[in-house]
Amino acid sequence: MEAIGECVDKIKPGMRATARPQLVCGQCGPCRKGQYNACQHLKVEGFQAPGVAQDLFVVSEDRVVVFPEHMSFEQGAMIEPSAVGAHATNRTGGLKGKNVVVSGAGTIGNLVAQFAKNRGANKVLITDISDYRLNIAKQCGIDGMLNVAKISFEAGSQSYFGEEGFQIGFEAAGVQASLDVLMKHVEKAGEVIILGVYSNNPVVNMYYLGEHELNIFGSMMYLHEDYEAAVEMIASGKLITKPLLTKNFPFEKYLDAYRFIEKQGDKTMKVMIEISHDF
Repeated sequence: MEAIGECVDKIKPGMRATARPQLVCGQCGPCRKGQYNACQHLKVEGFQAPGVAQDLFVVSEDRVVVFPEHMSFEQGAMIEPSAVGAHATNRTGGLKGKNVVVSGAGTIGNLVAQFAKNRGANKVLITDISDYRLNIAKQCGIDGMLNVAKISFEAGSQSYFGEEGFQIGFEAAGVQASLDVLMKHVEKAGEVIILGVYSNNPVVNMYYLGEHELNIFGSMMYLHEDYEAAVEMIASGKLITKPLLTKNFPFEKYLDAYRFIEKQGDKTMKVMIEISHDF
């Protein structure tokens, strides 16, 4: 934090802080209900609004979240994706004592699995087609891993959960086949939370949705309290982020970072761009 406006009283220069990138109207139905993450006029900095890939930028106080001094700036940069995991795991009717499958072991799926475990899930199984990503999940403390390119989802989940099955599935891969197997195999009357981004709109199997009386929920970004939960989990060491950091680039090599992601995508989790500054 470099400087503050004259009316700002909750934060001070020198504090370590991050901020939500959501620009919301505050007036639409979702905003009035407190679901501003689904604002009818939502704009996200870096997508629908100018980003913050610059040395200095201005942000409103209500979007700022301070994190403690003992957290590194790399950990601070992981607060945003961690908040996605915090929000998604709050979309269920409750995780305590339930078995969970997370489909997709990328950064978001990994963090969802970690949050599910920290919020009381009984067993957590994460699936992917990449042994690289599954190995990262193992380093982050996830107990169950399944490469569905080598072992079928049905056989792998049966082997891991046994007769207990699983009651909650998180679709974080954005793949039709992933959604299909979660809906087919989740326990009847179970829950499927969809947070993956699809290149094409998926087909929802209405047989399983209706006949199994499933609860299907979407999950969009996060709320302020999800940022705060992410800070608490990272600061306490309950959320492990270091294995997710693949490579660092200085700010002047900003474009090189994106070229690296393009070329090494299958072996990349999170790439950090460092802004050199004396804090």
